[in-house]
Amino acid sequence: MRSGPLPQWGRAFALTRGQGVKHGPAMRILPIFAVSFLLPWVLPWVLSGGSADAAKPPPLGAEDSPAKPAAAPPQRFPAPPEGRVASTGSGFIVGEGRILTNNHVVEGCKRLAARNGAGQRAAATLVGTDTRRDLAVLSVPTGFGPPLTFRDSPAVRIGEQVVTYGFPLTGVLSSGPTLTTGSISALAGLRDNPLHFTISAPVQPGKSGGPLLDGQGHVVGVVVAKLNAMQIAKMTGGDIPQNVNFAIKGPEAAAFLSGRGTPVRHEASVGADLSPAVIGERVAASAVFMQCYK
Repeated sequence: MRSGPLPQWGRAFALTRGQGVKHGPAMRILPIFAVSFLLPWVLPWVLSGGSADAAKPPPLGAEDSPAKPAAAPPQRFPAPPEGRVASTGSGFIVGEGRILTNNHVVEGCKRLAARNGAGQRAAATLVGTDTRRDLAVLSVPTGFGPPLTFRDSPAVRIGEQVVTYGFPLTGVLSSGPTLTTGSISALAGLRDNPLHFTISAPVQPGKSGGPLLDGQGHVVGVVVAKLNAMQIAKMTGGDIPQNVNFAIKGPEAAAFLSGRGTPVRHEASVGADLSPAVIGERVAASAVFMQCYK
């Protein structure tokens, strides 16, 4: 669900998609050296009569250790668009230079920007969408982040523990990623929608498009919506459902990507589950914060 004006999605059973939030001289400290520090360089020049070819002392410590190669500069990406951010959402890297998110996160956007786990921002270009699945794939510069791996087997079961990772309520909550945990509540979504899982992991506006991960950190779905609790409360005379949220199933997302020229990596989920903290550390570099400009 993206942050932005609330669209109407669903009728009697309304789904909440997200409420938007808007998103600004650094001091440079220059080193100061004592004059005496310069004498080893100045003195030979003076004694040689000002010759430019005068011998210079070796760098400090040169006799003790070999010179180290200079560190590679951080990778730079094309500047992202400027202007008013209308809404925000989440996404994740699924291939070299490819981001997966929800269609409703990017729908109606004139320009798109993405921020990776290293805090680098770049312009994103829409490659393809699927309104039925509510999915979209975007293009960003190569090297923007490592792709996540999708779960190949075994089949997802009711009761499995899952993790969501995304950027909800930016400007209200933390500007960084948020991790929540829960379980697979049902193998179908609203009104038996076969494209969705029902999950109990908390989901807030802005988390749409983020990955749903299993205990091995493999992608099993894409967060898409939450049940409109207030609408259901009106229909049921005041009963407010709790932790009823939805994610698009992993195979549906993989099929969509394959049809758009972005095959994903698959692995079996075997062995002991990882802790949510470890899963969060592993997915951080692949998670993407999306901004929509209108």
